[in-house]
Amino acid sequence: MSAAAVEHPCDDEPETLLETANRLMEQLPGHRVEIIGGLVTVAPPPDGPHAKALTTLMAPFLSAGLHGEESNVLQGIGLWLPSGPEDYVIPDLAIVDADFDEHLIENNCYDPACFRLVLEVTSGNYQTDLRHKVAAYAQAKIPVYVIVDRKHGRVHVLTEPLPGGYDRHEVYAPGRQAPLPASIGAELSLDVDEIMRAGSPKR
Repeated sequence: MSAAAVEHPCDDEPETLLETANRLMEQLPGHRVEIIGGLVTVAPPPDGPHAKALTTLMAPFLSAGLHGEESNVLQGIGLWLPSGPEDYVIPDLAIVDADFDEHLIENNCYDPACFRLVLEVTSGNYQTDLRHKVAAYAQAKIPVYVIVDRKHGRVHVLTEPLPGGYDRHEVYAPGRQAPLPASIGAELSLDVDEIMRAGSPKR
């Protein structure tokens, strides 16, 4: 994910970061615009294998009954961050409490307290997912952060958030199952082989 080159309109009042982010979203359909640590970032539309990996990832969550009366499995839902007055992110996938719509904060983003898990599938922005978002999600006290690192063929499971990061960081290679904590609402594991096959472009 790269920082956007921001040009302010010619008027007396400078744009807020949220106004800049929303303007960029209108100008760049399909791009993901976020504000992390007071910096507006823009990621290009993901490729097909990224979308295929997300669909593959949704299947075990749905089979475990996590999309129902107590929780929902959602793509592209905004998460309001405590790291700055206008900070927010849009994780690829999230498990949230079923009453999440009662926790809207601003700009179509929701209170991090209703998020049980967030998941990112890397594209060219893998450094953002593996570094900047680790600190951001930990500060927001997201209990479980899963990173599907397509570049290196690994699944990262981060749990037990602390102010600067996560206390536990487990890495799983192909051929292994990546277990997730029951705190998300069910006991399940992710098949690393299956996810990496889905997320790999055909040569």
